[in-house]
Amino acid sequence: MSDKQKLIQEMLEMQKKFIEYERANGVEAEDYFTDTAGAGHPLHHYRQKYAELATKVIDIAHKEKGSQRNM
Repeated sequence: MSDKQKLIQEMLEMQKKFIEYERANGVEAEDYFTDTAGAGHPLHHYRQKYAELATKVIDIAHKEKGSQRNM
């Protein structure tokens, strides 16, 4: 499995866990967007971690295609 595939798999697992948590407990927008959930909470740094993984996948995809990412 390539690094990109591993990152995508990790992102899919994160999404699955988020959906399971949301269905069982509900998620307030404040908890999701402000990261008020403390360490050990399933949403603790969720958005930041997911964004980091997504950026890595995008960078790998650009490298594979020989293109550049415009920021």
